Amino acid sequence: MDAWLWWLIGAFVLAVIEMFALELVFIMLAGGALAGGATAAAGGPVWLQIIVACTVSLLLLALLRPWLVQNLRQRTPLVETNAAAHVGRTAVVVAEVTETGGRVKLAGEVWSARLVDDGLPNSSGRVPAGVEVRVVTIDGATAVVAPAGTPSSNPDSSGTGLLP
Repeated sequence: MDAWLWWLIGAFVLAVIEMFALELVFIMLAGGALAGGATAAAGGPVWLQIIVACTVSLLLLALLRPWLVQNLRQRTPLVETNAAAHVGRTAVVVAEVTETGGRVKLAGEVWSARLVDDGLPNSSGRVPAGVEVRVVTIDGATAVVAPAGTPSSNPDSSGTGLLP
């Protein structure tokens, strides 16, 4: 089998992987593989094919991918999903919440919870059952909450999504 065909197969495999990853990395590598295949089809030696494939891949990753990611983020608003979607929501305390534990009802489900460590010396450190709280962040399977009237101090408000 000709070398250019191997490069073409590699580019196809990388493109398929990109369909599952959605990071715009594997498609850039596929572009490099296509460039390596073009070099092979032109009769270039193997060492040149590899250099061309690596160079084109790196250029695509460094120059094209950031522009594509920025364009994609501007056109498509980030929609938080899973646990990250609960940050900022209100919940109702089911079992008294302290800095070490408790339970809240959040979006129809009972979550383990703990109070956010605000560092204030005069804070009571307890929220009784029936009181509304706000989710500051999600730590594993625990909702870190604060009384609903306190301002947000969300440490994870970077807005990062699937694309870095």
